[in-house]
Amino acid sequence: MTTPNIIFKHSNTDVDYVLQSILTQKIEILEKYFEEPTLIEVEFRKEAPKNSGEVFVVEINCSVKGELYRAVAKSIAFEKSIDQARNELDKELRRAKKKKSSLFRKGARRIKDMMRWG
Repeated sequence: MTTPNIIFKHSNTDVDYVLQSILTQKIEILEKYFEEPTLIEVEFRKEAPKNSGEVFVVEINCSVKGELYRAVAKSIAFEKSIDQARNELDKELRRAKKKKSSLFRKGARRIKDMMRWG
């Protein structure tokens, strides 16, 4: 288990270090999916849609073993966006891990049947 390298980017906003530390703590929970050094790019962005108030967007791009996982969350506060994006990224990483293990088992079953029946 290695800690990921996190790169922060800010667009149309000034984000204090408190939000960056909150996001770092939330990302460290996902450390169980990272077997080698991982690059994570996080973008904090503030948008101003036409009829509603300000919308805070957090985008997380995570590169694990050459595969890209992406999570985008929009909310009325950065803290809520961080939670939503982390949950979405966790779901994607969990799904990919489950898919790889099930494909491995499927292949192992096929090899066993070939060895058994020729």
